[in-house]
Amino acid sequence: MKWGALAVSAALALAACSSSGNGSGGSSGPAGSSPAGGASSTGASHSDVKVGMAYDIGGRGDKSFNDLAAAGLDKAKTDFGVQVKELEAAPGESEAAKESRLKLLADGGYNPIVAVGFAYATAVSKVVPNYPSTHFAIIDDDQNCNDKSAGGLGAQPNVTCLLFSENESSYLVGVAAAQATKTKNVGFIGGVNVPLIQKFQAGFDAGVKSIDPSIKIQVKYLTQPPDFGGFNDPAKGKTAALGMYNNGADVVYHAAGGSGAGLFQAATQLKKWAIGVDSDQYQSAPADEKQYILTSALKGVDTATYTFIKDDVDNAFKAGATRFGLKENGVGYATSNPALDPFKAKIEDAKAKIIAGSITVPTTP
Repeated sequence: MKWGALAVSAALALAACSSSGNGSGGSSGPAGSSPAGGASSTGASHSDVKVGMAYDIGGRGDKSFNDLAAAGLDKAKTDFGVQVKELEAAPGESEAAKESRLKLLADGGYNPIVAVGFAYATAVSKVVPNYPSTHFAIIDDDQNCNDKSAGGLGAQPNVTCLLFSENESSYLVGVAAAQATKTKNVGFIGGVNVPLIQKFQAGFDAGVKSIDPSIKIQVKYLTQPPDFGGFNDPAKGKTAALGMYNNGADVVYHAAGGSGAGLFQAATQLKKWAIGVDSDQYQSAPADEKQYILTSALKGVDTATYTFIKDDVDNAFKAGATRFGLKENGVGYATSNPALDPFKAKIEDAKAKIIAGSITVPTTP
């Protein structure tokens, strides 16, 4: 998701990822590609600060979730002069490997450390008590971050949880899909069948049904936990998408990280609609695929990452959970493809109602 400049810093100050709210600049919601904020309030270089980044499977180059975290890190490096070290998860790795990665960063003096993705939940829970002076952020770990019992991440004074209302942005692209379909048949591809990705499905389903309850929704999860390879397997993504298109779908939405590349290949091959996730994937797609990416559900991981680092550099670290939804301009939908224009009125209407509270988007399918 590469959005325009985000207005998240103010939202964070209220305890609240990124793009202009009116859809100009290619998105409506978070500004994935251009984290908010400028240089540190002191204006000074912080070349003595060392920031560690532990990526999920796929790492840099996934054109989605990890790349957004990387964009936030890159902007922090440019703005503040911090040193950085980046490490990446391997497919099928053990919890011990994740713990070792975090320990390696902490032992190397990297502080703060960002763990990208809920897959780090157990490792972060085990590591942080042993490094009380090191500040950690974990992205997308709702379950553990809400645990305020002894040992729970919600009770740790050196952990910030960066959370998002993915169901809300998914609802908006569901409204788009329901208007775009001519076959009254759409699809959802989830990378791994876990509660976080079920939030995407729940919002998408609700958005589709809000326009036309008779529309059929095909659902496919690429892998089941503990196999998280579904987030980085374009071949599986393409096979799932081809199956949906061949079964009548003409719009398919993915929440599958790097596997989404396979969806775009299938959509281009069959000349059907695809919907991206996290970043504005129309912007990053190859030229032959762009026209088939109707929109993307945006998620300001870049701005959340950048703001976390900025706060730490400015000695303003805040423990606890910060959630980014439509109201905080933390999630949204991409408007780069002009083909979306006929559908924007109903999407904007749904967005306004979600922000006002007259629509409550479900979190489970």
